[in-house]
Amino acid sequence: FSLTAPLCLLTLLLLPLSLGAPISPAEPISQAYSLALYMQKNTSTLLQTYLQYQGSPFSDPGFSAPELQLSSLPPAAVSFKTWHALDDGERLGHAQGAFLALTQHLQLVGDDQRDLNPGSPILLAQLGAARLRAQGLLGNMAAIMTALGLPIPPEEDTLGVVAFGASAFERKCRGYVVTREYGHWTDRAVRDLALLKAKYPG
Repeated sequence: FSLTAPLCLLTLLLLPLSLGAPISPAEPISQAYSLALYMQKNTSTLLQTYLQYQGSPFSDPGFSAPELQLSSLPPAAVSFKTWHALDDGERLGHAQGAFLALTQHLQLVGDDQRDLNPGSPILLAQLGAARLRAQGLLGNMAAIMTALGLPIPPEEDTLGVVAFGASAFERKCRGYVVTREYGHWTDRAVRDLALLKAKYPG
């Protein structure tokens, strides 16, 4: 009796466990879609609360500055033709990159607001909750990509070098763009996930 036989038996027993059954993407897509819908209900409230605490001109009725952008945060706006032509990997990769950037930017905005508006627990709580939800959606996106056999992009420092000497007005502008784009990317994520949900029904 040699050691070969028990080793072969052990290999046969472990093989099915290591291969495992293919993971269906339907469940993580459904979870991500539910979270994105929940987030969508709160994005407008977050933006309005943020503007309210920044003073004029941000708190003025009807304030909007679509021309303000951040080079470190990809805009959600895209033509319908371009959006519809994206494949699964591109669609999820764009969303993954955006929500990774948003989690980092929301942390920065929260830090800014603790300095600029220390007596605003409601705003700080909403910014913290938005960051946690963005992180949650990021995890859901990774699970979907794993289920579809797609590579998960490595985490990157999207903020880069932050100018700590930025003026209060510059920091308020930065926070406005982040909270605005958080809403726009959440809207886009809902559409992305609705498309995937129809493509991969449970």
